[in-house]
Amino acid sequence: MSDSAVVPPGIGSTLSREGEPAAVIAPVKVPGRIRRLGPALRTSVTTAVGRLAWARLILAAVSGFVLHLAFPGIDWWPLAPVAVAGLAIATRGVSGRFGAVLGFVFGLVFFLRLIPWIGVYVGAFPWIALSVTEAVYLAVMGALMPRIWRARGGLAGLLLANGGLWVAQEAVRGRWPFGGFPWGRLAFSQSGAPTAPLASVGGAPLVSFAVAVAGTLLAWAVVRAWPVLRSRAVRDLAFPAVGLVAGIAVMGLGVLIPLPTKGDSTARVAAVQGNVPRAGLEFNAQRRAVLDNHSQATLDLAARVADGEAEQPDIVLWPENASDIDPYINADAAAEISTATDTIKAPILVGAVVQGPGRYVSNTGIVWRPGEGAGTGDDSTYVKRHPAPFAEYIPYRSFFRIFSKKVDLVSKDFISGDKLRDDPVGVMRMGTVRVGDVICFEVAYDGLVRDSVRAGATLLAVQTNNATFGYTDESVQQLAQSRLRAIESGRSVVNISTVGVSGIILPDGTVVERSGHYTQEVLEATVPLRTELTIATRVGEWPEWILTALALVLLLGASAGGAVTRWVRRGRPAGAGDQEGEPRTGLPVSQTS
Repeated sequence: MSDSAVVPPGIGSTLSREGEPAAVIAPVKVPGRIRRLGPALRTSVTTAVGRLAWARLILAAVSGFVLHLAFPGIDWWPLAPVAVAGLAIATRGVSGRFGAVLGFVFGLVFFLRLIPWIGVYVGAFPWIALSVTEAVYLAVMGALMPRIWRARGGLAGLLLANGGLWVAQEAVRGRWPFGGFPWGRLAFSQSGAPTAPLASVGGAPLVSFAVAVAGTLLAWAVVRAWPVLRSRAVRDLAFPAVGLVAGIAVMGLGVLIPLPTKGDSTARVAAVQGNVPRAGLEFNAQRRAVLDNHSQATLDLAARVADGEAEQPDIVLWPENASDIDPYINADAAAEISTATDTIKAPILVGAVVQGPGRYVSNTGIVWRPGEGAGTGDDSTYVKRHPAPFAEYIPYRSFFRIFSKKVDLVSKDFISGDKLRDDPVGVMRMGTVRVGDVICFEVAYDGLVRDSVRAGATLLAVQTNNATFGYTDESVQQLAQSRLRAIESGRSVVNISTVGVSGIILPDGTVVERSGHYTQEVLEATVPLRTELTIATRVGEWPEWILTALALVLLLGASAGGAVTRWVRRGRPAGAGDQEGEPRTGLPVSQTS
């Protein structure tokens, strides 16, 4: 048994293989040589180590806060790689257990600041519960992050390991459980950044990868510069400066990618934001008023067209929940929509809640044609494929009722379109335009958007209802996702909400028309229609899987290398740096920390 002392819980530290202090959360043994240095020095060392642990925790929390600033609402997108760098530095040299704590702190602060809109009208519990759940994924990533610094391949290995690790975390988080929750991906902070065009090549995963690589380069530059600054050998800062410049260059790579601005043809689009009587969960308590708002705004547009004050639209788009009265079974609702359609002389895509089958309801997009009325075929309807758990259906209802009675506000579960027909992809015929429909949060899911484009959509419609989130940043965060999807798919996108913020977006991500919040507006624009597929649409999920696989291989290699190193050290003579965690230089702790 080695001659050693024990550091009190909460202050513990081992030394990394590089010789720097590495905080952990469990009590650990201090090598005997420290004991022999005397009580005063032991106290100063353990106090310094405790301060380092707290410094890492603070750095992780601040980095999580900084990441939320990069997202729409604040929209300081250059801060995304800064946040990535902060977490990478905080986890450098620590144990996996403490890395998990740091990742969790980072994730918790980030999501608590990013998605407070979850609890605006249902209380704090869902907001906090979802934030904690999402932070767990960051905790798992944090547990693996200390290994990125030991990845084989030098700087290239470090960049691939951390960049791929971020992609892997987002891939899992966006798929599991209950279909996942992709909100907060690095890519979704970049819709207005020079990195955004990368989405046309490798989709959202490649954009996230680029941001993570840029952040890792920044972290590497800081780590290399720190000892140089302490030694005041300023001439040695050239190498870290190259890393900083390289990180900035990575963030600007997208400007080299040409994005389309023209199409095979054009279409005149009108998007109707009808507004609702009130914000909140009871936004549709006056369901007929909501339908009336959208119908009247469309009739007003028809009057302006007749007077020559507006162009005749080719298609008209209404949002999700524009008619929560089922127009298939309610003659009055059907008649009102038909009047609007016949008057505007263009097909209308209506967002409706349709009763059935059985005890279910469906969130449905319906094409209403002049003189024909409601369509019923595959080219006329789309049923939301990914109903939102705990909002549109309640999984394990009896269990979750224990935590909140508000689960019963969802009195009927929405059914997925995947369960209703063999080909659930929503591509609908509206005159000469083939509209790919995705509803609300579906825009955050890569595969759902890509399926519509591959099925022949020449324009994408994002029907959404933001009334349940009040005057929050949820709507602009969703609009940013639609912008990235426009670039990724090479399609014009119409993001139309009941209450805003709505927008008409060109294939290069430019927003040509944008509405206010809780206003009644009709957005109009002539947009290009395209049939050519982007590289991202063609390759699908392959970039995500390849980057994830590379990261896992590098991290496994780092783990195996560490195990071999520890085995070799155990065979060395005492005093030659044989104890795990001692610096290989053999210098006293006071000199290496």
